[in-house]
Amino acid sequence: MLSAEDLLARIHAGVDRPVTIRELMRHLRLPREERPLLRRRLAALVDRGALVRTRGNRYGAPERMRLVTGRLQVNPRGFGFVRPDHPVNGLEGELYVAASRLHPALHGDRVIARLERERGAGRAEGSIVRVVERARSRLVGRFEDDARGEALVVPFDRRLLTDVRVPAEARGGAEPGDMVEVELTAWPTAAHDPAGRVTEVLGDIEAPGVDTRIVIRKHGLPDAHGADAIAEAQRLGREVRARDLLGRTDFRGLTTVTIDGETARDFDDALTLEELPAGCYRLGVHIADVAHYVPAGGGLDSAACERGTSVYFPDRAVHMFPPELATGLCSLNPGVDRLVQSCVMDIDAGGEVVRHELHDGVIHSDARMTYTQVNAMLTGQQLGADAPGAHLGYLFERMATVFERLHERRRRRGSIDFDLPEAQFQVDDAGRVEAIVAAERNVAHRIVEEFMLAANETVAHHLLQADTPALFRVHEAPDPARVEDFEAFAATLGFSLAAPPGAVAPVHFQRLMDRLGERPEARPIALLMLRTMQQARYDPANLGHYGLAAASYTHFTSPIRRYPDLVVHRVLRAARHGALDAERRQALELELPEIARRTSERERRAEEAERELVHWKKVRFMADRVGDQFDGYVTGAAPFGLFVELAEPFVEGLVHVSSMSDDYYRFVTEQHLLHGEHSGRTYRLGDRVRVQLARVDRHRRQLDLALVDVLDEVRRSGDGRAPGPRSRPRASGHRGSRTPRRRMR
Repeated sequence: MLSAEDLLARIHAGVDRPVTIRELMRHLRLPREERPLLRRRLAALVDRGALVRTRGNRYGAPERMRLVTGRLQVNPRGFGFVRPDHPVNGLEGELYVAASRLHPALHGDRVIARLERERGAGRAEGSIVRVVERARSRLVGRFEDDARGEALVVPFDRRLLTDVRVPAEARGGAEPGDMVEVELTAWPTAAHDPAGRVTEVLGDIEAPGVDTRIVIRKHGLPDAHGADAIAEAQRLGREVRARDLLGRTDFRGLTTVTIDGETARDFDDALTLEELPAGCYRLGVHIADVAHYVPAGGGLDSAACERGTSVYFPDRAVHMFPPELATGLCSLNPGVDRLVQSCVMDIDAGGEVVRHELHDGVIHSDARMTYTQVNAMLTGQQLGADAPGAHLGYLFERMATVFERLHERRRRRGSIDFDLPEAQFQVDDAGRVEAIVAAERNVAHRIVEEFMLAANETVAHHLLQADTPALFRVHEAPDPARVEDFEAFAATLGFSLAAPPGAVAPVHFQRLMDRLGERPEARPIALLMLRTMQQARYDPANLGHYGLAAASYTHFTSPIRRYPDLVVHRVLRAARHGALDAERRQALELELPEIARRTSERERRAEEAERELVHWKKVRFMADRVGDQFDGYVTGAAPFGLFVELAEPFVEGLVHVSSMSDDYYRFVTEQHLLHGEHSGRTYRLGDRVRVQLARVDRHRRQLDLALVDVLDEVRRSGDGRAPGPRSRPRASGHRGSRTPRRRMR
């Protein structure tokens, strides 16, 4: 039987119209007994958008029917865009869909859209033909009674453009003003809004903890673990059994440590280091062997696949596995035996991995260390004699040596290090936020990260050498047009990538970062550079990792937290034990594309949820500081204003152009700046500014800032009254946080 890719190629090459399965079998001259397999292959191709199945059960190439399969992203102003699942000839980027052509789809749905009109330069307009997969069957919103006395739920997500009708018998005890979760019982049509029933009353939006519950429900994150998954985890017990040790490599004689944050509860990676002759080191990266306990197809596996990843909020985490596994049997806690899959690497003086081995192993962690403790030891500070690992200073010094070697090797090949800090919330005993600061990354963080990168890259190389089907972490080269835009902006500041167009490599970005050093422009340029990059994702094909300048890369080091890592562990074990026969390879070929697509989407969902809640908590923290002034710098410029990140607290807000009433400001796209037509005053990316918090919009969860120098200028030239809007550019586009969180690794 043809592989899925060969089947697709044959359809593209020799089938000039949509065909039935019977016609396709006749065209391909396939025997009758292969019909079930052909049906499965076609279903997989349809699911990933490579083929379209029409209402008459015919299969065809979507681009030949002027159809696009992809995710619908709706703008709060009413229109939407379909992001294609795969490249479409003649279409660059996304397909625009007007508000009148969105029905019956909702934001986030996977849809089939028809290209209706080309707009030039690869842009096109279209309309929704069919919903392939609903993004949600439940949503969260505010329960209200309308003017006619009928109940409805106003979606919390502004991208859901229609209210949900709630019959009297489906109110679920909700009162006007309550935040609720509603299950949809009727989908929207061109003539009717959707209908639903209240399944949970979340409470007042200002009550403690309600914000987190709202974000969890809004993004459809599975919260509580199901009874079947918990029961399966509990049956595994709390300790490693003697029979589980059979056939494993015993690493218990080596000094082993974990290094994590102070509040971490799940420890999925441990480290060993041995000194070898000729200045070499043997680094062991030992990863919790979740695959030993979670077979494919079971209750735990199904639940983990649906979640895709753990999600980490400021006040709690939504784990991929129940705590019996996540913080229990699969957590590499100190003083107990734990099962691992180990990547053991011999590293020479130049940072090259000259030899590696992969093992099913068992470890016994000697110490649970924190980043703060290890950093203290490496910077000459003394820990108390009774502190965990206080006697292991020599080990961490050698780890620092290996880190320097690996890091320098990675820099030589051009790997890009952005090292952008994220917000860290400092809370009191009652859980109230006391401060928001930029999280610090010390040398201990960098050591662990470098070791994990080395293991991931080594495992990816091993998978390729062994011709093992797997999931790779891919990061494709940036769009040349975006690179040109970035180069044009950098030139306005006197910098350049110093590479010919079309030949920009990762090393050119890294060298620019090196030249910037500690300059004030370094962080804003790094932010814009990050926006220039594509987003990393999972794929069964090895497409390389641009940001890391790596020929191949995968995710191996966090199977407790990421489902793709669990998949990689399974195929590694199957390959080690000779279990990858033709049938299993064929099954993987069918499964992996869909797993890659779904886990990439789950990752983006988690990132969006984390980002939204962090921003919301920042807004609430600033609510009582209206009128205060702060120092910050411009992190983004747009026709509607300036995004400004404050130095302290570490939050971001918008200076809307309507508040800049001392002049008419024009947006200069190439230079990322606003230019005053009469004063000549400019505000560009990277400028340091003094701002005043003008307003906190709790409903839209936004911080409105005003430039202090503009306020002073208006007061000097006027009568001292608050300035009104004078600027001509009309506000448009997104008004929320713009801090990018493109996960490249």
